[in-house]
Amino acid sequence: VAIVPSTCTLNALLNGAGSHPNKQLFLLEEAEGGFDQFTRSYRTFGVQRQPDNSLFFQEWAPAAEALFLTGDFNGWDKFAHPYTKKDYGKWELTLPPKHDRSPAVDHNSKLKVVVHTKEGERFYRISPWAKYVTREEKSVIYDWVHWDPPQPYIHVHPRPKKPKSLRIYESHVGIASPEGKIASYTNFTTNVLPRIKDLGYNCIQLMAIMEHAYYASFGYQITSFFAASSRYGTPDELKQLIDVAHSMGIMVLLDVVHSHASKNTEDGLNQFDGSDSCFFHAPPRGEHSLWGSRLFNYSSWEVLRFLLSNLRWWMEEYRFDGFRFDGVTSMLYHHHGIGSGFSGDYSEYFGLQVDEESLVYLMLANHILHTLYPDCITIAEDVSGMPALCRGVAEGGLGFDYRLAMAIPDKWIQILKEFKDEDWNIGNIIHTLTNRRYGENCIAYAESHDQALVGDKTLAFWLMDKEMYTNMSSLIPMTPIIDRGIQLHKMIRLLTHGLGGEGYLNFMGNEFGHPEWLDFPREGNNQSYHYARRQFNLVDMDHLRYCQLYAFDRDMNRTEDKYGWLAAPPAYVSAKHEEDKVIVFDRANVLFIFNFHPTKSFQDYRVAVEAAGKYRIKLDSDEAQYGGHGRLEHNTEFFTEPQPFHGRSHSMKVHFFHTFSTL
Repeated sequence: VAIVPSTCTLNALLNGAGSHPNKQLFLLEEAEGGFDQFTRSYRTFGVQRQPDNSLFFQEWAPAAEALFLTGDFNGWDKFAHPYTKKDYGKWELTLPPKHDRSPAVDHNSKLKVVVHTKEGERFYRISPWAKYVTREEKSVIYDWVHWDPPQPYIHVHPRPKKPKSLRIYESHVGIASPEGKIASYTNFTTNVLPRIKDLGYNCIQLMAIMEHAYYASFGYQITSFFAASSRYGTPDELKQLIDVAHSMGIMVLLDVVHSHASKNTEDGLNQFDGSDSCFFHAPPRGEHSLWGSRLFNYSSWEVLRFLLSNLRWWMEEYRFDGFRFDGVTSMLYHHHGIGSGFSGDYSEYFGLQVDEESLVYLMLANHILHTLYPDCITIAEDVSGMPALCRGVAEGGLGFDYRLAMAIPDKWIQILKEFKDEDWNIGNIIHTLTNRRYGENCIAYAESHDQALVGDKTLAFWLMDKEMYTNMSSLIPMTPIIDRGIQLHKMIRLLTHGLGGEGYLNFMGNEFGHPEWLDFPREGNNQSYHYARRQFNLVDMDHLRYCQLYAFDRDMNRTEDKYGWLAAPPAYVSAKHEEDKVIVFDRANVLFIFNFHPTKSFQDYRVAVEAAGKYRIKLDSDEAQYGGHGRLEHNTEFFTEPQPFHGRSHSMKVHFFHTFSTL
């Protein structure tokens, strides 16, 4: 039990709340009736239709002198409908219904908030709580559109239970089509969801959903936090996408951006009330020097209301199942990670450089989400390695379920760019794949959207480059480059899947070796969509080898689903042989054997194993259906011997071949 002070000292306490979220929770209980009510503020801010069809508008604009509402409903009269000023910088307005008892503002009609400043300036703004914004074809600025459909979409299917093994398909709706255009929610539901289900992924991470005026920002410069991007379709079409995914047993996570916001003023949060602060810290603290964006003031009561309600909105209204929090490193430190190479020394994580306000916000967010939604999943994108990031808030951690293992894809890119096959450092690879904080779950991945962006290339393109344009046909013999590329593409993925974490992530299209890179339409490429698409048609051509990589990725996921190594304790690595280029480890009673040597095969090679008994091959990257050479006999049974080896109780002899047959 805690005694909390009166609300008159709220701001003073918030600013001194320090590094304990319990103080914030006590204050929420006292001032707002608890976090459940506080995080549902999307029901009282913005525009709300009342039971009598009157419309209630509320905004927070502490620096404004006056607020007015204008739009199609009043012929864009700038002064006819003033808001009334309330305490704590809040403004309210009620519009009675029309004579026919219908709401004063029609569904799909445009609105603006007119902000008058103390300096006598007048600005036109979009409500920060706007649920739908659109852009006219030839316009640059987005418009606030009142979204209140007469028959809103109703979800039919329950949320799936949180899986023990998380296999994530990272997706972007707009590029999810072979066609050179912005693809739709409906296209994703119809054409992409069945592929994801077939591939064995049980979770989708949707990028670029929160509205962003600049398409080429990849969804990371948010302008409207409560609006699902209208460039792909309507809110109801996104709800249907999530509902259909749930019917397939697939969870859907939102890539949420609470680390910063677009600096746009006319269609963003920036300078909403005419000041250079409001939702953000005043410059320079409130500006990100590299991203050119605004940084939230996490100590502000109304900013907490806005951001925590934003999380709740996506969970309740759209029925997302959790979040991947973007830019966590930027949030955790006053230096935002700029110019900081993290060595792992604790002094880097515990000191004055840590932004306690944003750290407490993340603890609050995770505590509230996991209290209200026990099966909710939260993932942190943090490159720094902050200790206890994925431990419970009650333990003093930040409360995330998983962190992204961001060093792994960087390591694979470095190896492919800088080293010959015979020079691969097997011990260094194993170290990168296993170097994670004990008891903190990691999402392993060989590549994500980051590695595919313009200026870099997918793993497949690093491996095979221009030969992918001419030599991917299965009707002709494999060239040495294609052979090497296909075999390594599979082995890198399986090694990462088996050893690298407690979850696995793949970016859409990369599972089948999508060529080239990602580049959104912009001035520098003449607004081209050529690289802003996913060529799923390549998989559907049986004579191309892309379908072989697809098949391996599918069966890799299905094998994990059967044996559950991602949910098992970390692997025991019994061999990392530099000269032989052999890796052996066991996890979840599955024995993994990799031969990365380009020319050496091995007969009667002794490998260590803990569980005694009979072993059979369950997944073989050398199978012909996966673009391999079919050199292993799958009916062979391998029997353990009571001979301890490399720290395991038993061992057995196996034979396997070198990685590529055509070299």
